[in-house]
Amino acid sequence: MANFDSTTAPALKSWVDSANAADCEFPIQNLPYGVFRTANSAPRVGVAIGDQILDLAVLAEAGLLKCEAGVFARPRLNDFIALGRDAWRSVREQVSALLSRDNQALQGNAAVRDKVLVPQADAAMLLPVEVPGYTDFYSSKEHATNVGALFRDAKNALLPNWSELPIGYNGRASSVIVSGTPVRRPNGQIKLPDQERPIFGACRKLDIELETAFIVGVPNALGDSIPCEEAEQHIFGMVLLNDWSARDLQAWEYVPLGPFNAKTFATSISPWIVTMDAIEPFRTAQPAQSPEPLSYLRQSGEHAFDIQLEAQIKPQGAQKATTFARSNFKYMYWSMAQQLAHHTVSGCNTRVGDLMGSGTLSGPTRDSLGALLELTYNGREPITLETGEKRAFIEDGDELTLRGWAQGAGYRVGFGSCVGTILPAHPVK
Repeated sequence: MANFDSTTAPALKSWVDSANAADCEFPIQNLPYGVFRTANSAPRVGVAIGDQILDLAVLAEAGLLKCEAGVFARPRLNDFIALGRDAWRSVREQVSALLSRDNQALQGNAAVRDKVLVPQADAAMLLPVEVPGYTDFYSSKEHATNVGALFRDAKNALLPNWSELPIGYNGRASSVIVSGTPVRRPNGQIKLPDQERPIFGACRKLDIELETAFIVGVPNALGDSIPCEEAEQHIFGMVLLNDWSARDLQAWEYVPLGPFNAKTFATSISPWIVTMDAIEPFRTAQPAQSPEPLSYLRQSGEHAFDIQLEAQIKPQGAQKATTFARSNFKYMYWSMAQQLAHHTVSGCNTRVGDLMGSGTLSGPTRDSLGALLELTYNGREPITLETGEKRAFIEDGDELTLRGWAQGAGYRVGFGSCVGTILPAHPVK
């Protein structure tokens, strides 16, 4: 059942007209946070509203936003996030009120209004948080089953531990990049089936993974753990995530310790962080779990969210992109709360800004598969694009775009886009 509050009521409208369009991803019910800059400003924190950015640093300087001094005039959101849930809630409520159609405090103050609204088209979006640590999970049962069937057999697609705990690996935080940053095709070792030893060269099976991720907002101390029922209170918000994957490098290196260079070269995220408050109305039941999880992973209530997801590919020079996957976050077997609880149950500490990827979010149908590895059966059945070209895996010059939104009654809460264009690999020396 949808849970609305004063900032998410469907009837809310903004005096920023573009925010009221039915297909706008940034209505007043959303208010996601990001970091931006313009030609005349240093990096600062803003909130997306319609096709504009509300400059929180200028708003606070004008005395219209009460929060810790200077926290928004910084190049990352970490300092604001570290203020805690009460601060998050206070700022959200203040911003919602200031942007509401009937509120004149900002709308009627032309001198300030013209300074605090920046067209998104005139701004460059930056990485919204400093990412101290990055973990990627493997929590879609459909994805895990499809991949297991590809490389083992259908009867043993899921390994015994998969249904008992959220599987994950610790990725490389240093190569997390913001949407729009080009991605260079990696070089590495590839073991061809007809050769005894590996060769060194450019990845031949470059893939995407259609994912979301959550940002840790309230950390835990080393040696402590986060109870499952409290875990959502530790999450600041969500982004889209593309876990770029070099499948041929991965196939050779992942035994016995899992992926390494096949994943470390880049991980793209969307620039806007959608808060847990904004997605609360879209809460729904997650898939049934069998066997029943061990006690530390049990949770009551609904812990999935109805967030529609899609992936597109556009070849270099093409006018039109091809949407090749349509999935939904609600298919994720292990919830964000269960992921965080398991991540910390050993006493592993988390930090503000830690990034936790969902894993590829594949659905139950062919057109909902979130990776080309699954969709093309490891390249054996290429897909046909709108241009007539075929793709088994990603080629140089291809632009990949992930999108996500939760659909409300007359409005949608969107994540924007997560985009990456593939550059050729460096020449092999």
